[in-house]
Amino acid sequence: MILSINSLGVTLGDPLFSDLNLTISKGDRIGLVAANGRGKSTLMGCMAGTVEPTSGEITRARGLRIGHVEQHIAPERLSQTLYDLVLSALPPDQADFEAWRVDVVLGDLQVPYELQQKPLSELSGGWQRTALLAAAWVTEPDLLLLDEPTNHLDLHRIGLLQNWLGALPRDTPVLITSHDRAFLDATTNRTLFLRAERSRVFQLRFTKARVALDEADEADERRFANDLNKATQLRKQAAKLKNIGINSGSDLLITKTKQLTERAAKIEAATKPAHQDRSAGDIKLTNSGTHAKALITLDDVAVTTPDDRLLYTTGKKWITQGDRIVLLGTNETGKTQLVKMIHRALLNEEPSIKCAPSVALGYSDQHLSQLDDADTPMTAVAGQFDVGDQRARGLLAATGVNIQMQDTKIGALSGGQKARLAMLILRLQRPNFYLLDEPTNHLDIEGQEALEEELIAHGASCLLVSHDRSFLRNVGNRFWQIERKRLIEVDDPEAFLNAELG
Repeated sequence: MILSINSLGVTLGDPLFSDLNLTISKGDRIGLVAANGRGKSTLMGCMAGTVEPTSGEITRARGLRIGHVEQHIAPERLSQTLYDLVLSALPPDQADFEAWRVDVVLGDLQVPYELQQKPLSELSGGWQRTALLAAAWVTEPDLLLLDEPTNHLDLHRIGLLQNWLGALPRDTPVLITSHDRAFLDATTNRTLFLRAERSRVFQLRFTKARVALDEADEADERRFANDLNKATQLRKQAAKLKNIGINSGSDLLITKTKQLTERAAKIEAATKPAHQDRSAGDIKLTNSGTHAKALITLDDVAVTTPDDRLLYTTGKKWITQGDRIVLLGTNETGKTQLVKMIHRALLNEEPSIKCAPSVALGYSDQHLSQLDDADTPMTAVAGQFDVGDQRARGLLAATGVNIQMQDTKIGALSGGQKARLAMLILRLQRPNFYLLDEPTNHLDIEGQEALEEELIAHGASCLLVSHDRSFLRNVGNRFWQIERKRLIEVDDPEAFLNAELG
C-alpha cells in the first residue's frame, strides 16, 4: 500500500465527493474521471496534502514522496527559465552537486536545449506543462499525480508523453486526470469515476470501465425499482390487513399490519436511487440544411504563412453536404491557416476559395476568440439573437451557465463553461456548415461525447481540426492530410496517428 483513502469527502457548498474509498498500490496506473468542476483537482490536492478534506482520512506510506503536476504554473514563477524551474525543485544541497539530474529528465522528455533556457512566460502552455512534469519527476517521487497532462499538447507530444509514462519503473504508481479518452486507454490500468456520492473504481482501462459503469448504474436502477415495488406491495398488504383487523377487532392483524409497515419503511430507508450525474451543461447543435451540393470548392488553392511562404497546395477538393472532414497534419504544417482561409472566404474576404451562397457558417476556433471576454453571457445570447430575455436565461442555464454567472463577464467563466457557451451560440446561428478548430479544448468527456452525437445525429457538414483521437475517429467520415506540401485524401487517420504517436 502506497496511499489509502478512507471515507474521504470534500464539501464546497455542495459535496464534490463523499465517502470515497481508494487504495493505491505499486504498479497502479489510475485514470481519474469526472465532469469539469466535480473535484478531480481537489482530490489530487488532498492526496498531495495541499487541500484539507471535509471528512475522512488519508494514510500515506512512511516517507512517501508525492510528485504533483498541477494544471498551471504559479504567476510568480513565469519569469524563471524552464531549466531553472526544474532545478529549483531539488533541495538546495542536491541542486549544487546533482544538477545533472535536470539534464537527464529534460533529455528523457525531449525538451530542446534552446527552450530550456527561455523564460516560462515565453513558452506555450504545452511546454509549461512539460516543465511542471519535469520538476515533479526530478525529485524521484514514489507517487506521481498528473492533472490534465495532455492539455495544450499536439499529437506528437502526446505520443512522447505516453511513451515516457510507459517507460517509467513499473512499480511507480501514477494517478492521471484527463479528458483524452484514447490517452487514458493507453496509459492506465484502473479507472476511478469520481462522484458526489458512490464513486466507483474498476480494474479496467477507461473504455471498458465506462461500459462496466453503465452496467453497474443500470443494475442499481433495476434494484431501486424492485425495492420500491417490494415496499409498495408491503404497504398494500398492510392497508388490507388494517381494514380487516379494524372490522374484526383482531389485535393480531393490527400487530401484523404494523410489522409490514415497518418492513416497508426499512426497505425504503435502505434503498438508494440510481446515480444521476449533474450535467455540466447541454450541448445541442442544429443543421439548417441547404440545396447546394458543393458547399466549399478548393481549386488548387495555395495555403501560405502570414509572410507568404508556401505551406502546401490543396489540389481540387470539394466539401459537400454530410461531409465531416478531419484535417490531419503535423504541427506547424498549416491546418489552422486553411481553416482561417475558409473562414475569410465565407465572409467574402478570400477570393481564392469558392463558397455556395446558401452556406450558413458556424465557426469556433481553438481559443474561442469568437467570444468577447468583456461581454456577458446574457448579452452574447439575448443581444445577438431574437430569443427574449427569459428564454435566453433558460438556454444559458441548460448550457451550464447558472443564473449567478449570466450577467458576469465571459472572462470569469471556466474553460468548460466558455466552450459550452460557444456551442450554444453556434446552435442559435442555425448553420449548415461547421468550421471547428480544436472544438474539444476545455470540454470534459461528457461534453465531447455530446458534441460527437450532435454532429452525427444532425448530419452536419463540417471541417474540423482536433488532436483528440477518440473525437476525430468517431466524428470523421472523410480525412484530408497535409503531406509533402500537398493536401491529399486518405481512407482513415490511423497511419497518420501511428506515425505521430511514435
